[in-house]
Amino acid sequence: MELKEINSLVELFFRKYDEKFPSAGTKTHEETFLVSLKNKDSPDTNSGPFTYSWENINTKIKILSNYLVKIISKGDRCILLSENRPEWLISDISIMNAGGVTVPLFTTYSESDYEYIINNCEPKVCIVSNSFQFEKIKNHIKENTIVISIDEFDKKIEFFENIFSKAQWSVKTLNESIKFYNNNLRRNDLACIIYTSGTTGNPKGVMLSHGGILSNCEGAQTILKSLVENEKPVFLTWLPLSHSYEHTVQYVQILLGAKIYYAESLEKLLPSMTVAQPTIMTAVPRFYQNLYSKIFLNFSKQRGLKKKLIENTILLGTKNLNKQELSLKEKIINFFCEILVRKKIKNQFGGKLKAFVSGGGALDQKIGEFLNSIGLPTLQGYGLTETSPVVSCNLPGKIKIETVGPPFKTNEVKIADDGEILVKGENVMLGYWNMKKETDDIIKNGWLHTGDIGEITEDGNLKITDRKKEIIVSLGGDNISPSKIENLLCLNEKIKQSFIYGDKKTYLVAIIVTESIENRKEIEFYLENLNKTLSLVEKVKRFKLINEEFTIDNGMLTPTLKLKRKKILEKYKEDLEKLY
Repeated sequence: MELKEINSLVELFFRKYDEKFPSAGTKTHEETFLVSLKNKDSPDTNSGPFTYSWENINTKIKILSNYLVKIISKGDRCILLSENRPEWLISDISIMNAGGVTVPLFTTYSESDYEYIINNCEPKVCIVSNSFQFEKIKNHIKENTIVISIDEFDKKIEFFENIFSKAQWSVKTLNESIKFYNNNLRRNDLACIIYTSGTTGNPKGVMLSHGGILSNCEGAQTILKSLVENEKPVFLTWLPLSHSYEHTVQYVQILLGAKIYYAESLEKLLPSMTVAQPTIMTAVPRFYQNLYSKIFLNFSKQRGLKKKLIENTILLGTKNLNKQELSLKEKIINFFCEILVRKKIKNQFGGKLKAFVSGGGALDQKIGEFLNSIGLPTLQGYGLTETSPVVSCNLPGKIKIETVGPPFKTNEVKIADDGEILVKGENVMLGYWNMKKETDDIIKNGWLHTGDIGEITEDGNLKITDRKKEIIVSLGGDNISPSKIENLLCLNEKIKQSFIYGDKKTYLVAIIVTESIENRKEIEFYLENLNKTLSLVEKVKRFKLINEEFTIDNGMLTPTLKLKRKKILEKYKEDLEKLY
């Protein structure tokens, strides 16, 4: 399929369907497409999986499109508030097919965020999964907003299954419904408005076009092609589909003709991997950080021959990653490491994993090296919601762990005089919804100013060195990256989270989240050794231990698990100042 010829994300789905099943009415239409590992009625119990064929999803999209096209006009915003499930994808494609614009909402937003976004985008339709989610927004939606529920909970609200079971949906009517995108949707049309998490201030509505997301799919296809050429790809989805990263990934999955599993929950992710046996998984750095901590803790408990074998696995795996030649003896040892260590680790993740893909933030280099060395290939990429979202990604077999890989051929990247990374291409957003000034501030002469500092390496890879807005400037005028030090601190299994402080100060201090205050001695020892590896201005002189984690619920994390620095500082400013 030539993506450059595709006009919209809707066309991508129907073209893929026709490509896979050229003959109508054949049994191949029953090929499994989406699998939910959640119980439909009781999200906390797993009596699934529930499978949906390509034919089933195709029909439901046509029916829902026909229903929506009668109640919305082109460009009308349609809120989608739901946990990850097959109905999410059905709703998203149907909204666009009817000419609407999807506005995905995180299920973890604060009430003030829901109120702001609903007032800001003025939705015509609201598709909500269940009563629990509806409670969060019911006081903020207008009377003339049409509400549709995926699960039945109120007789006054239109129910998904009632729409699908209406008798008037003839084959002719359904086939007519797919003509809309051929005549009305173009690549530069608005596909969705994804609101940024907002580490400071209100969320901004990022307007992404059909062409922007399609160009991202084209870039991803180049990277993933070698991983899926010999077998049908399987994805396990757990990152919220309201996240720009996972939102685009679902169209990459369609492009690849993949089978998609929806994980039951983050807590049950490993059991879900055993069931799904994914070939590719996408996640944010926090997931890999937790994974590293768990595996490293298990490794540290081993003794004798097992310990020696693990040490060699990491050492030789890192050598392979860095393309260093192994001696004959090392090749023999590495062979046993492959069978006795790496294979067992892979089996814990379903046994068929070809690659983890990391995005949505910086992955610590040590974590990347560790995961790759033990047989879990991890490709780090870079992007932001405003770029649909991927800008660059490491290539399988050519991983440069200290970089975020070469830029996609579908966009241009250059470094400004002050070191800021600039991006131009179809993937750059159309702008911020109802925010012309903010749009003009970030897009100048077609170049998106990312706010990240970086460089292009000799081999053409992009390397991120700092976040422009988060840089701490010491009293002596030194620029310090807090996230770098925070990542290093969190490599210790006793440290859950950390927050570095020291703007216009003589030295750095930290808030450290740990399970037990009794861990202080061990943390002091770890910090003492860590400081030896840091430059003078990066050393953390003093710290305060706390038990309360930074979470979405307490307002300290964004829905994409990034630190809300302003909120943390508001709460702990007095404690931090006492460290000086």
